[in-house]
Amino acid sequence: EEQEQDGCAEAALDKDRGPSVPQKPHPGAARPTRGGGGLLCRYIIGKKGETKKRLETETRTSISIPKPGVEGEIVITGQQRSGVISARTRLEVLLDSFRRRQPFTHFLSVPLNQPAIQQSFLHFKEEVLHKCSKDHGVSSSLFQNPAKLHLTIGTLVLLNEQEIQRACDLLQQCKEDFVDQITGGQPLTVEVAGVEYMNDDPAMTDVLYAKVHMKDGSDRLQMLADQLVERFVASGLMLKEWDRVKLHATVMNTLFRKDPTEERSNTMPGKSSFKERESFNGQNILKLFENFHFGEVQLDSVHLSQRFSSDASGYYATSGQLCFS
Repeated sequence: EEQEQDGCAEAALDKDRGPSVPQKPHPGAARPTRGGGGLLCRYIIGKKGETKKRLETETRTSISIPKPGVEGEIVITGQQRSGVISARTRLEVLLDSFRRRQPFTHFLSVPLNQPAIQQSFLHFKEEVLHKCSKDHGVSSSLFQNPAKLHLTIGTLVLLNEQEIQRACDLLQQCKEDFVDQITGGQPLTVEVAGVEYMNDDPAMTDVLYAKVHMKDGSDRLQMLADQLVERFVASGLMLKEWDRVKLHATVMNTLFRKDPTEERSNTMPGKSSFKERESFNGQNILKLFENFHFGEVQLDSVHLSQRFSSDASGYYATSGQLCFS
């Protein structure tokens, strides 16, 4: 906590609350610990220590940063409280910039890999390759792994184990605060039907996705996704990207052509490892499979999924989950 005695003010940059100046908590700040902390330390210190030295000089403070591999807080000490607050604010900006530059590590997902959906997806893949394989860029390497079919609600950069635990705790808090009210404590029945493309020109498609909607015609799934994102953005663990979550399940993606483990994200360009990609002509696929019915499924959970991972079922390894019932 902040201490101000004998003319000395001190603030600790804590992962959960940010620097501990009581009147201005900052839940998005992160302290450098294992799981990305070393890189974060180097970012704050800067080349030859220049960033840290400049901050200290301009704010007349001393900034103590844990050594790489050592868990702890960033502690700001100074003679004037205003200087400590200024240094803290500057560090918050640095930390936010650091988070924005990192590729996402986790994402909130809703599994769509139930056996019936997987079977329909494999039939879709077979039919597309049978009827459209001569179209430019279309090949079997573009298709999603059926065991990993999912909805992406939002992506997160979680820098250490403490932030992962924060995200898990926040999921459970969301259940109490609004998820149970939206779902009524029951699974949501949705239909996965029809395909659409992400970009402007169907002849130069990079992502083709299946559309997902509530069977009862309500907007409960959209409400659930939007409110989850709103809460995670407010926590500082997720960056706001769109006004509404786009409910979709990626079925074809040109990123898969070179790297089958790549996940489709809705992240801003700076956050994702977009590689040089070869688009495909999706015009015939869109025409022939516009209303393809992948099936009906009951959604019963939201997962905090780990990027580039698999569990025993073939789905993404889960750090935590929120169950509807």
